[in-house]
Amino acid sequence: MTEAVAGAAPKERAATSKGRSATPKERSATNRGVRILGHAIRTEPRIFAGALTGSALYGTMTVGAAWAVGWATNNVILPAFSSGHTTAGALTSAGLLIIGVAVAKVIGIFGRRLLAGVLQFRMQARYRHRVTEAYLRLPLSWHQRYPTGQLLSNANSDVEMSFMTIAPMPMSLGVVVMLIMAIVDMFLTDRTLAWVGVALFPVVIAINTIYVRYSGPRFARAQQLRAFVAEVAHESFDGALVVKTLGREDVETERFAVRTHALRDANIAAGRVRSLFDPMLEALPNFGVLAVLLLGASQAAADHTQAGNVVNVAYLITLLAFPIRAIGWVLGDMPRSVVGYERVMNVLNAPDRTDYGTARLTGDGPARVELAGARFVYHPAPEATAAPGATAGPASFSAPVSVPVSTTAPVSGAAIETGAAPAATEVLRDISARITPGTTVALVGVTGSGKSTLAGLLARLGDPTSGRILLDGTDLRDYAKGEIAKAVALVPQQTFIFGDTVRANVDLVGKRSTEEIWAALRVAQAETFVKGLPEGLDTVIGERGATLSGGQRQRLALARALVNRPRLLVLDDCTSAVDPSVEAAILAGLKETDLAATVVVVAYRRATVALADEVLFLDGGRIADRGRHEDLVERCDGYRDLITAYARAAESAGEER
Repeated sequence: MTEAVAGAAPKERAATSKGRSATPKERSATNRGVRILGHAIRTEPRIFAGALTGSALYGTMTVGAAWAVGWATNNVILPAFSSGHTTAGALTSAGLLIIGVAVAKVIGIFGRRLLAGVLQFRMQARYRHRVTEAYLRLPLSWHQRYPTGQLLSNANSDVEMSFMTIAPMPMSLGVVVMLIMAIVDMFLTDRTLAWVGVALFPVVIAINTIYVRYSGPRFARAQQLRAFVAEVAHESFDGALVVKTLGREDVETERFAVRTHALRDANIAAGRVRSLFDPMLEALPNFGVLAVLLLGASQAAADHTQAGNVVNVAYLITLLAFPIRAIGWVLGDMPRSVVGYERVMNVLNAPDRTDYGTARLTGDGPARVELAGARFVYHPAPEATAAPGATAGPASFSAPVSVPVSTTAPVSGAAIETGAAPAATEVLRDISARITPGTTVALVGVTGSGKSTLAGLLARLGDPTSGRILLDGTDLRDYAKGEIAKAVALVPQQTFIFGDTVRANVDLVGKRSTEEIWAALRVAQAETFVKGLPEGLDTVIGERGATLSGGQRQRLALARALVNRPRLLVLDDCTSAVDPSVEAAILAGLKETDLAATVVVVAYRRATVALADEVLFLDGGRIADRGRHEDLVERCDGYRDLITAYARAAESAGEER
């Protein structure tokens, strides 16, 4: 349902927001909503049964209150007026009866609300956990197809909306008991007056049906727009540096305003329908009471009924609208619930998944890596055209691996208008190479040649579309879950630092000794500046490492990878912000210490490339040439031109400084 409405052309979306009558698919939202409620009941049957019992007790005692008032009127109040006196026993009996009914009603309300809330929050917690598990299960290539704001919305507001109808559901079902008992009580009290109350039912049901019909599409649209607003907000906050430095505050404000105004209009449209429904439902019982009082007064004057019966029926009629309204609350919120649930299920049922085998890593020391015809095709998300301004993810794994990846490449306006999805992009083509254990291999190529994608595949952030990547002779897909993480570490260029201590940022697991942490910092050339911090390893770093320089953050991220003693270390240009001399010391340290590993480094600097034992030159997603740096400079024109261009750019930057 999300894709159907959100992916519609603008004219179709306008028709939805302007309040056309519901289509058969939209009307079926009630059926899908009922199935969601049924799923919740089957999941927590005992809690639901308790909530339903409390609601039924509340409904029974509500009708019982009318009966108690009628009994007290006929047996205590009217005889007292007739005889001019009453007894303490009669007053005590009437008082205890009314108080007993009130206490039972309070118990019913307490049980209904408490258990209904427990049921709702347990289902929300369960599905938040399931969505989080799905995010961890799904490969990074899947995350890159969706805006981060949408992923946050799936785990938060969409889960809340999915089960928002659970809390009023026990009450809605329980008040059916009150409805039936009220009707039966009215007919037992006075059939003539009872028909006045029953006559209200067709009118109330008709009003509620019209309300659900016209409010459903409006509430569904509002829920979808909430997710769109969250996406724009998160993107703007995450890109605050870009927005500030380029002076795009006004543009981002206007972009956010367009979405929020659309959400405002959708909420107003939904509220306008509800504002008409509530007063009409409130007025009908009052008209019924007036009719009963007029008819009942004439009936009592003619001795055809008792005054207590008139009071009883009039009170019961005031209750008739409440059960219908309670059911209307559930039915009215079902469209939003269905939208949220289907968005959540799109995550839980995502076809992308990371499958694991049973193989275990048995070797030690630097790893042996082999690429056998590896090919990777980036497929954009089917929801890439979900809304104006939606974006498609980059065809690489270059973003920080510790957080979901935001998107960068805009979808064309034509794609949005026609609903055509962006084409798939082949990023790597038949990559075959063997990497000798303990060597340092540099990946060099122009932007978009597939270097970062290949780096991500080596760490199994995704699997090649075809071909294989082997570690110690075994396909990465055949290793058991957790085995690759023990042997392979990826350090991306855009490092993520938590707002915690240096120690916690380096040792995420919390199992490494202080000596091991300092050893990793020493190899990463971070020992000196960490010792200079006020509290050393226990210094708290600001959010995202705001108190550190770019080079310091990169060296902490490198130490984080080294402390786990990886056998294969993949560096995706993660030393771009450090001085060349520091970078050379880091690469030398990786060979000279007991933390030695096979190293694959995405490099641009001539000095970095020259330190590598072998260079793989990527061009157009293929290995155009390979060999030592000096040999490639002599025989490969493309490589020589690229390295020379990088060197000239670095020299120019140095002269400007």
